[in-house]
Amino acid sequence: MKLFPYLVLMRPANIVTAVSDILAGTAIAGFLSQASTTIDWLNILFLVAATKGLYGGGIVLNDVFDLELDKVERPERPIPSGQVTKKQALTLALSLYALGVIFAFLCSPTSGIIAIAIAICAAVYDKYGKHHGLLGPLNMGACRGLNLMLGMSILPLYMSSNLLFICLIPVIFVATITLTSQGEVLGNNKLSIIFALILDFLVGGTILTLGWLGVMNFWMLLPFAVLWIGMNFRAKLKAIIQNEPQNIMKAVKMGVISLIPLNASYVAGFSNWMFGLAVLLLLPISIMLAKKFAVT
Repeated sequence: MKLFPYLVLMRPANIVTAVSDILAGTAIAGFLSQASTTIDWLNILFLVAATKGLYGGGIVLNDVFDLELDKVERPERPIPSGQVTKKQALTLALSLYALGVIFAFLCSPTSGIIAIAIAICAAVYDKYGKHHGLLGPLNMGACRGLNLMLGMSILPLYMSSNLLFICLIPVIFVATITLTSQGEVLGNNKLSIIFALILDFLVGGTILTLGWLGVMNFWMLLPFAVLWIGMNFRAKLKAIIQNEPQNIMKAVKMGVISLIPLNASYVAGFSNWMFGLAVLLLLPISIMLAKKFAVT
């Protein structure tokens, strides 16, 4: 059995960004600043393994449901090209989902329940949500918001915190990525990208405001937030000026990868710049994997 087609299905570059969600969530919960024992770090590893399974399972399931469409638009992908059968892909997706939920429960019951919610949310998006212009982007964004919450669940008592609203930030940003992606095959989605760019600035402004108000450390998060804003502005602006499938795909790809500096800004703001830099080191790994494996 060839492993490469299965890795293509799982989108390794995207999974790396999901790991950064978990690390950001633990930082928001204040966990990175106090984790010291082996058990503490083991719980982080459990959640990292959980998000890999959940994200991988969700994205494989997406290709299972997209088979007929991919036969026309992306015949080179593993399932329509015959490298992986639909049954094999479905088995892989469900296995990854199961592993994700199991690892989450190893951390805590709260984490396990959130993992189940992520699995359901992703499956709903894969089957139904992506076909709706408004609900689809929000559905996809909700998956990321829940993933950030999964990281925060490392301290279950913290789930009642007034900082849970931060989980809405990735909901909005990932919705902008989904809006942008809706024209990546045919192009002609300039208005969607303009709206997505406006929402990007709203997200960036919210993060900087939270820092300025003292919810996070403003100066710690600033360079990471600026990097995130710059990556998205440049890519989306080019896709607006030259509204062609190639530029749109690059904007979507950049949006997904830029989740890493976005999460690094949370980590730096809620802990310190060294932890933020450690998360940012995931960026070159994701970029390298994106050159080898599809992101969109």
